[in-house]
Amino acid sequence: MIKKITLVGLFLITFIANAQIGPVGHLTIFSEDGDRFTLILNGEIINDEPQTNLRVEDLNQPYYNAKVKFADQTLADISKNNLMLTDVDGIFSDVTYKIKRDKNSKTKMKMNYYSSIPVNPGFVPASNVHVIHYGQPRPVIVQQVGGVSQTTTTTTTQTDGVNVGVGVNVGGINMGISINDSMGGGVITETTTTTTHSGNTAVHYDEPIHGCNGNSCMSPGNFNAALATIKNQSFEDTRLKTDKQVITANCLNVDQIIQIANTFNFEDNKLDFAKYAYDFCIEKKNYFKLNEIFNFSSNVDELSDYVQSRQ
Repeated sequence: MIKKITLVGLFLITFIANAQIGPVGHLTIFSEDGDRFTLILNGEIINDEPQTNLRVEDLNQPYYNAKVKFADQTLADISKNNLMLTDVDGIFSDVTYKIKRDKNSKTKMKMNYYSSIPVNPGFVPASNVHVIHYGQPRPVIVQQVGGVSQTTTTTTTQTDGVNVGVGVNVGGINMGISINDSMGGGVITETTTTTTHSGNTAVHYDEPIHGCNGNSCMSPGNFNAALATIKNQSFEDTRLKTDKQVITANCLNVDQIIQIANTFNFEDNKLDFAKYAYDFCIEKKNYFKLNEIFNFSSNVDELSDYVQSRQ
C-alpha cells in the first residue's frame, strides 16, 4: 500500500513540475532616498524584512493592488491600485517603480513608474537587490525540546488544466496536494511537513537574508571616492541622505562604516546611520566596533539593542 501511495505522490510531483507555466511578469521597487519598506500585494505581505530595493519575480496577474509600508513609521503609507505588469498589448513585462519623497511634505511619499523592459529569463539582478520568487516555498522551522523537529512548507501558485487531490504519509513525511482548476485558471496548494527525531535538537535562527551576505565590500578606490563625495556635503541632513544612497548600492566592512559615521558631528545622525548600515555590512559579528564612535553610553546601548533585534 505504501508503495502505491509513494508512486502516486511521485507521479503528481512530476506532473506539477512539468505542467505548463503561464506567462509571468517581474516587479522591482526601489527607494530613491534609501527608505526601507515592506511591500503588500493584494493583501499579501511579500517581504518579511523591510528593504530598500526589492524585486518580486514570477507574478502571474496583470494587475495588483499594492501597498507600501515604511520601517520609519513617520512616513505615510503608499497605496496604488491596479499596478500594471503588462504593456499596452497585454504582454507581461519586467517593470520598475521608484519611491521618492514629496518635496512639499516631510512625511508624504510617492511611488511612480520608472521603466519597463521585456521579460528576460536570463536576467541577473544586482547584488544589492533583495529578490523574492513569488509562489516559491517559504519554510517555517519549529524545533522543540526533546529531540523533535518539524519543518512545514506551504506554496500557493496558479496553473491550468488539472483537478486532482491526494494525501501521503510515508516515513514521517506528510504531504498534501490539492489541485483545483477551471477554464479560467486554477490554484495549486502544496504542503509538506517533515518531522524528525533525534537525541539532541539544537534551536537555530538564521540571520536575515540580505544581498551583502557573502559578498565583498567596496574596493579602497571606490570607497575613497564615495567618502570624498560624502565629506563635500555641507549639511548633515544632506550628508546622511548621500551616505544612505552610497551603501544602498554597495556592501561595506565595519571599518568603512566607522569612517562614514565619523563624518557626522551629531551623535543622533551617527546612530541613525549606524542602524541603517547594519543590513549592508559584510561582517555583522564585528559590529560591536561601532561602539567606539559614540561619546554617550545611551547611544551605545540603543545600537546594541537594535543589532540584537535584527539577529
